[in-house]
Amino acid sequence: MEKIMVSEYVSIGELVRITGCRYSTLKFYTEEGLLYFEQEEENLTRRFPREKTLRRIAEIKELREKGKSIPDIKQILETNI
Repeated sequence: MEKIMVSEYVSIGELVRITGCRYSTLKFYTEEGLLYFEQEEENLTRRFPREKTLRRIAEIKELREKGKSIPDIKQILETNI
């Protein structure tokens, strides 16, 4: 876990371990464009910038706790960029 916490980039599996979110939830957020990632080629693992992604997941969790829908969250996050 220490190695993950100092890495600049993490995989979605590592994000699951760090955040406690379900894999399917993080994959859904990624597919909805809520989480930014890098992928050098089509078959390579997606790499998420750790700090930026952890902040984004915390924002999403907070908005979900306030009862916001995914479309609402997308709009809110886009205006905060």
